[in-house]
Amino acid sequence: MRRPERPLALRPQVLCLGEALLDRLAPPGADPASAAPHQCTDHLGGAPANVACALARLGTPVAFLGRLGRDAIGAAFAQLLNERGVDRRALQWDGQRPSRIVLVRRDVSGERQFGGFAAAESGFAAAAFADQALDAARLSAALGPLLAQARWLLVGTIPLASPAATAALQLACREAAAAAVPLALDVNWRPTFWDSGADPAAGPWPEAIAAMRPLLEQAALLKCAREEALGLFGTAEAAAVSAALPQRPAVVVSDGPAPLSWCIAGRSGRLPAFPVAWVDSTGAGDAFLAGLLHQLCALPSLLSGALDPTAALRFAAACGALVCQGTGAIDPQPDPDQVQAFLSAQA
Repeated sequence: MRRPERPLALRPQVLCLGEALLDRLAPPGADPASAAPHQCTDHLGGAPANVACALARLGTPVAFLGRLGRDAIGAAFAQLLNERGVDRRALQWDGQRPSRIVLVRRDVSGERQFGGFAAAESGFAAAAFADQALDAARLSAALGPLLAQARWLLVGTIPLASPAATAALQLACREAAAAAVPLALDVNWRPTFWDSGADPAAGPWPEAIAAMRPLLEQAALLKCAREEALGLFGTAEAAAVSAALPQRPAVVVSDGPAPLSWCIAGRSGRLPAFPVAWVDSTGAGDAFLAGLLHQLCALPSLLSGALDPTAALRFAAACGALVCQGTGAIDPQPDPDQVQAFLSAQA
């Protein structure tokens, strides 16, 4: 039985900055843009919001820094974040732009591909979405107290696709660096966020890579998928990715059901995926990252090389595997008891 949600203590240890949105999933093999409404299922998502909710369920105090429309999706997120105990002091509201709906295709194995977008309400203009208008000045006013206690700032690259959100992201990274709060970066390359007409399978183009470069060179922890690592670094080996960056960050490179490549504090290796029946892989990587950040908050010496990171990586992988067995990114997220029970069963 899932333990009841509880408010977390103030003083968030992880700050998750970026998009909160709704994933509209069609049945495996179908197109959500043309499927009948009753065939699709809607799930709250967005990588930073997924990580924030997963961390809260694991028991790590966390804050979400983002912007939502004043619509049904925004109201649902407000309720969810409140129930999970996620700090919302830096959550912004937009009365002109809608929350974003992402159309998600799934193949018969559960793998997903992000396509186009839909607006939350027909009364909004769909030319822009609330997450694109994250306001740097308002964010700055909330950041000081949050950074004073934080251990990590987590960001992705999607804000870089919009000028206002780029300014807010860059400000947060500067202030985090000034406060000696390390940066965790989930590449999370989604070409349709940068160009709605782009091929969803396209790799990052030179302008996008140039925009990402300062984040890549600041990150103390870098998570990317195999295809993202190949597009950015020409290799999917975590040790080689780490060596390609001046600060030699901790790196994890995921590859779906294939073994994960990792490099942490000079150690490196591969971690086989847990064999589970996939239902939907949406949010599995976010659950993995939340599990790893949860471990890093509890055991900061993992990044110094004082401890073998294998157990922490297995914990994180279990979080991702459990999410794959449910639908949507947030609802299947496990609590610590479920993760330990899963690991015990695997052993």
